[in-house]
Amino acid sequence: MQKRVALDRASKLVILILLIAWSLAFLVPFYTSFAMSLKSPAELSTTAAWAWPKNPSSDNYKEVLSNPNVNFARLFWNTLVISVTGTTGAVLSASLVAYAFASVKFAGRERLFLIVLSTMMLPGIITMIPSYVLFKYLHWVNTFLPLTVPAFLGGGAFNIFLLRQFFMGIPKELDEAAKIDGASHFTIFSRIIMPLSGSALATVGIFAFIYNWRDFMGPLIYLNDVDKQTLELGLATYNSLRSEQWQLLMAGSVLVTIPLIILFFSGLRYFVKGMAMTGFK
Repeated sequence: MQKRVALDRASKLVILILLIAWSLAFLVPFYTSFAMSLKSPAELSTTAAWAWPKNPSSDNYKEVLSNPNVNFARLFWNTLVISVTGTTGAVLSASLVAYAFASVKFAGRERLFLIVLSTMMLPGIITMIPSYVLFKYLHWVNTFLPLTVPAFLGGGAFNIFLLRQFFMGIPKELDEAAKIDGASHFTIFSRIIMPLSGSALATVGIFAFIYNWRDFMGPLIYLNDVDKQTLELGLATYNSLRSEQWQLLMAGSVLVTIPLIILFFSGLRYFVKGMAMTGFK
């Protein structure tokens, strides 16, 4: 018995060490970027990239934020508007579609759900040109509409799948009791399903916000005016203006990444719970 307990403790210790090692490995790129962003050009050229600076300075961040050619405040606001609007649309529309697939019985439901899932296998480049032609016909090019409106039209196959799996885990007795009391599907959805699905909705929201925040190709295709561009485009522009000035590029990259880190850790508890309760446990 004692031997088994010792083996269990040893196996847990090995797993813990491996998890810590993998976590540190994933943190190395961000640490390197942050360390480089605090160095002067002279120190960067004479020390290793991963070495912590001897005299950390925030001058690089000040220079990035005060650059007259790249208005980071404006880019931040544009990115925030697109991300919040797209996330709201993805959560609302994906939850409605997922509820229909999980709780509403209609002919061809399973086949239609398979068709929705099959869209996940289509590369984005296949729909890129038809989408651009459609939005150009609607006169939406050079506006935020192509980057926000599609989120209200389904929310994405993966988000639908994630929420459907969660909704199917909610006891059916709640739906049946509500139907006996005369509740409609919308009442059941808004007053029973949604209040019980906070963790799953938070998970979808985190995924959607990160996707919209880090989206580069969409703004590159649809946004032409400099005042309407996002942080990813601004960072690429800054890269072309400050070629090989790595301390400035790393400072810009850290500024773009910090909001995502804050969002992830603030919603980590809901994210883990949502993933565990949707069939991924």
